[in-house]
Amino acid sequence: MLKDLVLKNRSYRGYDPSVRLTREDLVDLVELARFTGSSVNVQPLKYYIAWKQEEVAQIQALTMWAGALKEMKLPHPGKEPAAFIIICQDMNLNSNSTKFLRDIGVAAQTMLLGAVEKGLGGCMIGSFYKPKLMDLLKLPEGVEPNLIVALGKPAEKIVLTDVGEDGSTRYYRNAEDTHYVPKRSLEDLVLEAKQ
Repeated sequence: MLKDLVLKNRSYRGYDPSVRLTREDLVDLVELARFTGSSVNVQPLKYYIAWKQEEVAQIQALTMWAGALKEMKLPHPGKEPAAFIIICQDMNLNSNSTKFLRDIGVAAQTMLLGAVEKGLGGCMIGSFYKPKLMDLLKLPEGVEPNLIVALGKPAEKIVLTDVGEDGSTRYYRNAEDTHYVPKRSLEDLVLEAKQ
């Protein structure tokens, strides 16, 4: 069952605009993140939730998607996410900006797996205009955004494929707009003692 969730949890960059999310949907996902581990159990992460269309559109305008497909505007117009959860660090609790990067990754992945379980999908976005986002959100003093998680009902096809002979892991789209994601083989990933 976990493997099924992991395989369905892709970085979706196109969403069904007819499916809206509620505050409760987002709070349920934050609740999952709340129970994840934290370095030295400091728990410095805070979560800004946005589900109202006007605010979602304002946040969307400050994001940059699919860096490997610079020639393409993603999400396509009309296929934007329904909601965002912005993972922030409360620097008042701990000002080390690198110490809690693992916590951010674990929290984001946990929320995305929870979204998949609900029939939704999402995408982690690390490229955004941070000062403008801070101004827009009016975050408390010392609270800084670190990662944006886009959420919605996926409306695109993503296919996992093997890395080719050229070794490239660059994702790409075909003429039908199917998104292909090359993955390294299990043999290339497992390290073990030589016999």
